[in-house]
Amino acid sequence: MTCHCLSTELLLHLVMRKDQVECKTGSMAELNGAQVTPEALQALGLVNYGHFTSMRVDNQRIRGLSQHLDRLVRDCRVIFNSYLDRDHVRELIRHAIADKPGSFIVRVTIFDPDLQLGHLDAEAKPGVLVTTRPTADWPPTPMKVQSAVYRRELPEVKHVGLFGALWHRRKAELSGYDDALFVDASSFVLEGATWNIGFFDGDRVVWPGGEILPGITMRLLKQVHDHTITAPVSYRDIPGMRAAFAVNTAIGVRAISAIDNIQLSGGDPIIDTLRKEYQEIPRERL
Repeated sequence: MTCHCLSTELLLHLVMRKDQVECKTGSMAELNGAQVTPEALQALGLVNYGHFTSMRVDNQRIRGLSQHLDRLVRDCRVIFNSYLDRDHVRELIRHAIADKPGSFIVRVTIFDPDLQLGHLDAEAKPGVLVTTRPTADWPPTPMKVQSAVYRRELPEVKHVGLFGALWHRRKAELSGYDDALFVDASSFVLEGATWNIGFFDGDRVVWPGGEILPGITMRLLKQVHDHTITAPVSYRDIPGMRAAFAVNTAIGVRAISAIDNIQLSGGDPIIDTLRKEYQEIPRERL
């Protein structure tokens, strides 16, 4: 599963030069419409305070764009107690990826480059960082996940503090799995490290309740798929499910073939149905 931690992404994919920051893929990183400086990225990496959203772009169109912008505005109020102009953000995205063809992932990170660890009470002036990266191949292969008791801090916000989630992902990968699935202290299923999980009980798609990030891909699928419910899913319920799948903007719908030692169908027809429904959702032009 692709890592969505900006600090790691910057360390691995951004080459710092005296007059610009350029991605190794040839893409540019822009802060407030201009080439981002190493100093600004250093501030983000050291303070690591902010929030973001990631979107798949297909020929300058984005599925769920309005909801992604709404998320940024809402989370900015929570994280910075500040108003974010969604139309301005949209223009900055448009400027950063102008004339860029094909499909790719664009990430919008909201952070204050002047924020200091010793003065976090200063009035925030959030900036808009736009970066791009290649897409993964669709459809993705089924994956095996390892469960872990963990709840993200402020789970309803898509914030940049991903240490705990990535620590559990690393543990899972070192144990031979593809990713980590989080359950709460009462063994109710929550979410994956950077994705939502859904189940199919043979009749309905079941989205777990609880304190999770309400992902845009999950929201869109709820809108278009009939026979969908949101309900608590206990770890003990998993063997009775016919299929499970992970969803986010980068992978779309990805089958889960195993949760720990519980085997699930990675090829159930519901996976193709959900993929088709998701891909048929109209994209919005920037």
